[in-house]
Amino acid sequence: MSDAREVPIPPRRVSVQALARVEGEGALRLHVEHGAVTTAELNIYEPPRFFEAFLRGRGAHELPDLTARICGICPVAYQMSAVAAVEDAYGVTVSEPVRLLRRLLYCGEWIESHALHVHLLHAPDFLGYSGMADMARDHAAVVERGLRIKKAGNALMATVGGREVHPINVRVGGFYRAPSVADLRALATDALEPAREEAIEMVRWAATLPYPDFTHDHELVALWTPDEYPLERGRLRSTGGLDVAPAAFEDAISEEQVPHSTALHARLHAREDPYLTGPLARWALNRETISPLAREVADEVGLEPVCRNPFRAILVRCVEILFALDEALRLIADYEPPDPPADDARPREGVGHAITEAPRGALYQRYEIDAGGIVRSARIVPPTSQNQRAIEADVRAFATPRLQLADEDLALECERAIRNHDPCISCATHFLDLTVTGR
Repeated sequence: MSDAREVPIPPRRVSVQALARVEGEGALRLHVEHGAVTTAELNIYEPPRFFEAFLRGRGAHELPDLTARICGICPVAYQMSAVAAVEDAYGVTVSEPVRLLRRLLYCGEWIESHALHVHLLHAPDFLGYSGMADMARDHAAVVERGLRIKKAGNALMATVGGREVHPINVRVGGFYRAPSVADLRALATDALEPAREEAIEMVRWAATLPYPDFTHDHELVALWTPDEYPLERGRLRSTGGLDVAPAAFEDAISEEQVPHSTALHARLHAREDPYLTGPLARWALNRETISPLAREVADEVGLEPVCRNPFRAILVRCVEILFALDEALRLIADYEPPDPPADDARPREGVGHAITEAPRGALYQRYEIDAGGIVRSARIVPPTSQNQRAIEADVRAFATPRLQLADEDLALECERAIRNHDPCISCATHFLDLTVTGR
């Protein structure tokens, strides 16, 4: 007669030496004891880049181009937070045509960044493939559709920003030049309208993916405005009652160094539990202001008003792609070139703050600038550093009921939980090296 007693789970450590299909260099270490994951450490070991340090002493007018180099996938986010912070320090409010043109440029980044994550980095997890190349052999139409949508976003960034990667048309006060009505309308007809139709089918496809039954009740934090889905402006709100202007970011959120990461961890003041920024937070706090088409398709596929399953973030990203295409077409239809393309933004001594919504979440920048327009101090808080504690909490909760899995399978499941959040740490093309040691 077989012994049906549950086999106890021995203590062990599981180490993923290099995370695959994320941006940058990171690792994961799990410590298992008493049948549960007691510690999950997202180890970001990429060397510090010291951007805040080398921005000191530079002219504030250089910040849009310098900060864009922080990321090749979301340079617009860094540019938009930078120019808005400098303009805040200078006491400048840009004209509405300039603001709307910046919003249009931001739409391009959301389209290309989300499309890259959905189709090249994340979808293989749900369909059982090691990467996009393997997935494309059996799902060529899905991958090709995703690449066409991404290409439309790239084209929008090139038309408004001057080029697809690290745009060069953004300046303090506005733009160096405004695109013509004819160029934008041609782009709308040739690329954005077809991509919007394909994005509707993309949302329906994403809704059919096999999602694990897993939820985590993080406090969700995102920008909010009463009349627009947030991109380039707003107040910082949360599902726990936070509601502050960008200038109060550092009063609400603090960062701390942890031994296992070269990136700082963030937490809300007076709260020990982690918070989460990004698509799930934007959707929960701003569903009512997304475009009617995006909300209609989201309702059709059953996307709940507040989504607590981080694996369904891929579905929210697809809805946001549809929104960004729809919003871009609306902005182009109403477009009038700003004249002049840049407002007067004369240097003055001051401190400026700004938050915009990068594809991965809220991105804060603060600059202290002297009367000559020279940066005296800088602070940049990207969404991935804010999400690290929440990612680690997800891994602990998701891995614990799966500890009967072999080390290799458990490592793969943990990687899936991390990739839900599209952590920006450059894509690793190799697979995992895994080591397991006892206590």
